Amino acid sequence: MWRTPEGSIGVALYKPPMQGRGVHAFDVLGDPVRRRILELLADGELSSGQLTTVIRQEFGISQPGVSQHLRVLRENGFTTVRADGTRRLYTVDPTPLREIDGWLDRYRRFWRQPLDALATEIARGKRQKPPIE
Repeated sequence: MWRTPEGSIGVALYKPPMQGRGVHAFDVLGDPVRRRILELLADGELSSGQLTTVIRQEFGISQPGVSQHLRVLRENGFTTVRADGTRRLYTVDPTPLREIDGWLDRYRRFWRQPLDALATEIARGKRQKPPIE
């Protein structure tokens, strides 16, 4: 939560960015490059150089382009960065992802029941299928 310049209280799915600019969490995650960066970071901390190497290979964008995506993720609270000598090490900040997960809760009913039904049918099929010899 934060207080807007008009004095009202706001709640968002992202940390309020610096300089008063606002970006919705789904706008941040709507970009395939930023989603890929988060996928890479989900396995642990990586340097900006490591991220840049992978993203340049997979998407063919320049180092400044990768840096811009890292900045968007950092400014909107999806990643944190720490210095280690001359290297910058990035990690996922799970807070906005938890907030998105909470927001999605009201919509889970649309896919939970069909997925449960699918699991039941798969289990039923496994029980009825004769073993392969």
